Amino acid sequence: MNKKITIAIDGYSSTGKSTIAKQLANKLGYVYVDSGAMYRAITLFSMNNGYISKCKFDIPSLIENLGNAFLKFIYNPKLGFSEMYLNDVNVENEIRKLEVSNLVSKIAEIPEVRKKLVGIQKEMGKNKGVVMDGRDIGTVVFRDAELKIFMTSSPETRAKRRYDEFVEKGEQVRYKDVYDNVLDRDRVDISRKHSPLIKAVDAIEINNSDLTKEQQFQIILNLVEEKLRNV
Repeated sequence: MNKKITIAIDGYSSTGKSTIAKQLANKLGYVYVDSGAMYRAITLFSMNNGYISKCKFDIPSLIENLGNAFLKFIYNPKLGFSEMYLNDVNVENEIRKLEVSNLVSKIAEIPEVRKKLVGIQKEMGKNKGVVMDGRDIGTVVFRDAELKIFMTSSPETRAKRRYDEFVEKGEQVRYKDVYDNVLDRDRVDISRKHSPLIKAVDAIEINNSDLTKEQQFQIILNLVEEKLRNV
């Protein structure tokens, strides 16, 4: 099928946005963009340079040096998706750690950071045939996306998923810390002044608390195929 659309997937943290976005991109032969990985990479950049920690946040220094953070995705054929590179270093594993998760929402609040990354994201999707997930894809980055999905799930379900991911990677974390992080990120994402997490008026909400990955994929794939028949 030659017709291509733009698919915007927004939602709360740990709702499986990246998982479904990767599945769709692979099925459709589309480009997959994990916008959250970009904010995580800027968070790691800030941590490595001492701009942010649990105890401090030097926003002026981050803004002044933001031009020194070069981001790009490089496709890994073994994994079947693109990995995040920060200044030519593969940081895909580092940016997924809880230390980064605990700080990324603060980084995402900075208007200068959002302006930089939204510009990159818009450029990536200008030719359609892209699946992008994040917090403001359907409301800011791709307002005219043909299909907008808003993912949600209970905090307990999301925390359990994220906790299991950490354990599988061998990381020593407590469920309560992961749960608290989920709630905190929700609070910051919803209440931030610039590009808060909200459901686009034309987005289709998917609550996957009780759905398997296979069920979720089929539901959303059906929505994609319906859109493709009508473009």
